[in-house]
Amino acid sequence: MEKKVWLWNHYATSMALNKGGRHYWFAENLIKQGYEPTIFCANTYHNQNDPVNLDGKKHTKRMIDDIPFVYVKAKDYTGNGIDRVLNMTSFYRNLFPVAKEYAKQHGKPDVILASSVHPLTMVAGIKIAKKFGIPCICEVRDLWPESLVAYDIISRNNPLTKGLYSGERWIYKKADAVVMTWPGGKDYILEQGWDNVVNMDKVHHISNGVVIDSFDENAEKYPVSDPDLSSQKHFNVVYAGSIRKVNNLGVLLDAAKIVATEGYDDIRFLIYGSGNEESSLRQRCNEKNITNVIFKGRVDKQSVPSVLQQANINILHNSSTSLDKYGQSQNKLFEYLAAGKCIVQTYTTGHSVLDKYNAGISVENQNPDSIAKTIIDVYNNQADLKIRGSNARNASKDFDFKKLTSKLIAIIENLD
Repeated sequence: MEKKVWLWNHYATSMALNKGGRHYWFAENLIKQGYEPTIFCANTYHNQNDPVNLDGKKHTKRMIDDIPFVYVKAKDYTGNGIDRVLNMTSFYRNLFPVAKEYAKQHGKPDVILASSVHPLTMVAGIKIAKKFGIPCICEVRDLWPESLVAYDIISRNNPLTKGLYSGERWIYKKADAVVMTWPGGKDYILEQGWDNVVNMDKVHHISNGVVIDSFDENAEKYPVSDPDLSSQKHFNVVYAGSIRKVNNLGVLLDAAKIVATEGYDDIRFLIYGSGNEESSLRQRCNEKNITNVIFKGRVDKQSVPSVLQQANINILHNSSTSLDKYGQSQNKLFEYLAAGKCIVQTYTTGHSVLDKYNAGISVENQNPDSIAKTIIDVYNNQADLKIRGSNARNASKDFDFKKLTSKLIAIIENLD
């Protein structure tokens, strides 16, 4: 008998639009393995004003490439203020009547996978699964409130923070299984001292990943023709991603300046992406006479594989925080691996993927001098550069969503 699996992700709305993303790819592979997945998401898009039309109802169902998407009514919002909080709470409240009605129409599920970002989705998953008499897997992709504390958004001693920690512990205790996207997820629970109330045997790790076939297909179908990128006279260090304050790209600009000062005029930094910090960073390059950084602007997502494959080095960079000790699982990492190029990561993490597979180098200290030195060292050792690139491509096979879905299936089948 085929098992019905409900996948809950508030923000999976964009996965339906883009026909890709973690739960889209889980669902795609679950179908191939004989399961019946359904994805529940909000009818709103993050920071967009064009929600999915529900015709006055609390939900609607649409088929996207044979995957059922159930859009649940949530309050419209823009930005990160009170309206976003109300968007989260309205999605949470509406999940209860929608789940009841949908189960009446299509049959109740055999298991619910309730995924963060925010914890209310997991709370709803636990409560509704209990009503149905079925297990709930809670998938933690963002640590609330630990990530808020790490980015200095909220104080650890704030009463609200303490309440969120208490709620987080309740989720881990009540879930039938916990999936964390970082390899150090168990370390986090142990450090919180919650192992006395949380059965650690039910805590699992399923990383983010990549669909290698789609990556390769996009690289072939959407090639990027860019004379800067294809230049044989230059050694290109490529950054692909957002250009916002949290990305801290000023550090890369300062590293680029040092590389040029050391006489490596053929090393260039190509920055692909957009964001509200771009204009100020361009101005900084002009004021400091940083001539080896080129801002290439945004490229379509399907063209990113072509860009990454043409780089000499792909640089993985964002602001380092206390969360890094639990490992890494950003989507960009796995695209970088699939590109088959050496990766330079500008910070260190616990449970390092790059170290495990010898697929790149992690900079010990995230400062311009250390980053510049690492890039120069890699440039001067072309033999190791090729080996690490080959290792990166081989490593990506362990993070293909076919394998990741097999891990999810194993968890589902071992639930009591």
